Amino acid sequence: MVAEGKKSAECNNKLMEKKCRKCRKEGIKLMLKGERCSSPKCAIVNRNYKPGQHGPGGFSKLSEYGKQLREKQKLKRIYGISETQLKNYYALANKKNGSTSENLIIFLETRLDSIIYGLGIGKSRRSARQIVNHKFLKQNGKNINIPSARVSQNDKITVSNVNFLKDISENSLNWVSFDKKTREIWIKKMPSIEDIDLPCDINLIIEYYSR
Repeated sequence: MVAEGKKSAECNNKLMEKKCRKCRKEGIKLMLKGERCSSPKCAIVNRNYKPGQHGPGGFSKLSEYGKQLREKQKLKRIYGISETQLKNYYALANKKNGSTSENLIIFLETRLDSIIYGLGIGKSRRSARQIVNHKFLKQNGKNINIPSARVSQNDKITVSNVNFLKDISENSLNWVSFDKKTREIWIKKMPSIEDIDLPCDINLIIEYYSR
């Protein structure tokens, strides 16, 4: 039993280090580990340089294509989505009327797991996806377990497990209303680009896909 516990701890440490490497590679906090990312233990605080033997030398200068690619990778890691998913979101955003960059961000922000993470119910996007996967939510009265499911204006989402709400102090999404007593989330309106603060250049990502 002791050996199994030690092996499990080693696996967790390796997984955590892998996530730290992603943050260090991008040079920003991707908030992949929840509360640890806001603590002094965060790798960006202690080792803000690229992983690997050449890391301490700093971040190398990138070509225009390299910048576009880097921003795309950053966006994928922030939202925890695959290349195929991001391509599909771009295709939908490009077809829809209006700004492609704004449409793309709104598609990503109105995913169910993004809302659960944005409200602080999930401490990381990974834990937010797990909450959805394990059917702890209802959307308009129906059980839902699809993290990528999108919400619409006036949708109501109910959190079935009160334990997820213990540490929530305030609502950080101004386009969403959240009642902690009734455990209900109400989508007051669809977000605009001004409501969303992203640490990446969305226009470079649009340029990458429109080549």
